[in-house]
Amino acid sequence: MASAGTFRSLRTRNARLFFGGLMVSNVGTWLQSTAMSILVYRLTGQATSLGVAIALQFLPMLFLGAWAGALADRRDKRRMCLLTQSALTAQALVLAALDFAGAVNVGAIYVLSFVLGVAGALDNPARRGLVVELVPSSDISNAMSLNTAVMTGSRVFGPALAAALIGPLGTAWCFTINGLSFVAVLGSLVMIDPTKLHRGPFAARGGTPVRDALRFVVADSQLRRFHVVLVVVSTFAFNYSVSLPKLSDVRWGDDRWFGWVLSMVSVGSVIGSLVVASRREATPRMFVGSVALLGASGPLVAWAPSGPWAFVGAIPLGIGGAGFLASFNGLVQQKCPPDMRGRLLALSAVAFLGSTPIGGPITGVVADHLGAEWSLAYGSFITLAAALYAINWSSGADSSASGSKTLTRSA
Repeated sequence: MASAGTFRSLRTRNARLFFGGLMVSNVGTWLQSTAMSILVYRLTGQATSLGVAIALQFLPMLFLGAWAGALADRRDKRRMCLLTQSALTAQALVLAALDFAGAVNVGAIYVLSFVLGVAGALDNPARRGLVVELVPSSDISNAMSLNTAVMTGSRVFGPALAAALIGPLGTAWCFTINGLSFVAVLGSLVMIDPTKLHRGPFAARGGTPVRDALRFVVADSQLRRFHVVLVVVSTFAFNYSVSLPKLSDVRWGDDRWFGWVLSMVSVGSVIGSLVVASRREATPRMFVGSVALLGASGPLVAWAPSGPWAFVGAIPLGIGGAGFLASFNGLVQQKCPPDMRGRLLALSAVAFLGSTPIGGPITGVVADHLGAEWSLAYGSFITLAAALYAINWSSGADSSASGSKTLTRSA
């Protein structure tokens, strides 16, 4: 049985090294992401342009994500991460150089967003698969939840730094700082002791690895329904980089509120991730409860009369979003065989990030034509409908579940 303790995975040296480096690097990543969104909005004044940039960033995940997962299952994940993180470093430094030279424009940002997406699509399953290898099998759910906490915790500081630094320094320095921040994660990957990793068997070459993973999900009714909810919610409810800049400018009077409000969403995200990490294992009730909280909180931010009032809804919005993702990842990893983890992590990434090329532009059109408030609120109402769907099928499953994998859920 898994041991208790919110931070139990950090007893492992490899986990401490990797999560520490990842935290520093992702502060830089969110610093760049926020600065890029503000730069695109200032260049065009349209949320639709933001939607296009976000779509290009995540389009590679839609087409390459599942294949990248199969590749990660056949390769040394640590070495693969060294390559992908180096590529992400180069992308940030090229963007900074163009900005310093005064050559940056929307077209250049679109191209570099696509480059970022290709590197990210390859990195995602390898990095998340490496997280699973850092700890013994009893702590996998905890490690996945702490990974979500690190990814979202870095979002507390990155957007806030962008809001503070863009005025005095400009966006080019934000991109430079991100490029330098990759030294932390690259250093942690070098210092990890490969002999202490809990590696599963590599997937066999040949065959139909992606289709095998899809068959595994389809054959399990619970996993299939989890993925349906993930796709719907991810497509419409997580387009903050499109909706919040427009809300900040039109409703709250200053585009820098984007960074501050996103930071408060991230405070909630850390809380939600740690709540899941504190449990012995993820449960379906956590999943459903988190979806409901995510849907209910969005309108509070959308119609907040000012930036400070938006903080009231931002924290539960973050709690629901991170709890939703952390519990989903934990549930999937608890069910899947070791040699399929990279592929299932990739499938979830395709569902979560690969849906952005659809949801991002839709959100931009909604913001420009129906109003900034609806660009966030429409996804919240769709999320509430998804929560009702999940509650409906899970209530029937509750009566038939037994043992440690019961369907008792709490947000």
